[in-house]
Amino acid sequence: MTDRPRSHGRLAISATAQPRDLMAEPRRLAGAWSARVITLFPEAFPGTLGLSLLGRALDRGLWGLEVIDLRRFGLGRHRNVDDTPAGGGAGMVLRPDVVSAALREAARGTPEDRALWPVVYLSPRGRPFTQATARAWAAGRGVTLLCGRFEGVDERALEAHGVEEVSLGDFVLTGGEVAAQAMLDATVRLMPEVLGNAASLAEESFADGLLEAPHYTRPTEWEGRTIPEVLLSGHHERIAEWRRQEAERLTAARRPDLRPRDRH
Repeated sequence: MTDRPRSHGRLAISATAQPRDLMAEPRRLAGAWSARVITLFPEAFPGTLGLSLLGRALDRGLWGLEVIDLRRFGLGRHRNVDDTPAGGGAGMVLRPDVVSAALREAARGTPEDRALWPVVYLSPRGRPFTQATARAWAAGRGVTLLCGRFEGVDERALEAHGVEEVSLGDFVLTGGEVAAQAMLDATVRLMPEVLGNAASLAEESFADGLLEAPHYTRPTEWEGRTIPEVLLSGHHERIAEWRRQEAERLTAARRPDLRPRDRH
């Protein structure tokens, strides 16, 4: 008889059908950073956030994930959350009263200072998400992410709650769930004890405004290609200088926009 496979993250994630005190989350360490995600598809979470290092950190209570089902704030017998766009046009728009009710619940117990707890709508018209954004979020106490669907969210709800708009990139997705997972992955991995090796954070892409230098491992020779000799020299200063030069070269060739400074 074999053990049932473990589902990472399920101990620290919740999506309830009734209003509750969102700060009363079992198995989370006191003061742990937390993400609250408003979505029409709560079953999409934790998704990849429940795997590997992030999933283990979620199980250990190093961070928390709270999912708020937007549908339960819907109106009428069928829990409607959207309506036709004013002025005509294709698609549907998420209603301001429905979205506002979800945002009010998500705000319970959070600090008023948005630097400590940003409230974000995932939108292609928002400012770009960068490593600097991830660092800023990780330095706070948590974040609320609103996942859009259909044609988007009624502007009045965003204005009423002072919601910031952030974009994963210059492309359009069917909803914000994939973007939310990507942004949370980039943020949570910066938390103390999540990766287990703080040095790896200092050496990766964007850590100092540069792309990361190439990596190599065994075998020394593979299909006629060899590891650069300097990496086998054991001379740490020469290796560090080579990696710096390679990072400069790759950044200049592939992402010149990152120089001379990282864009926030």
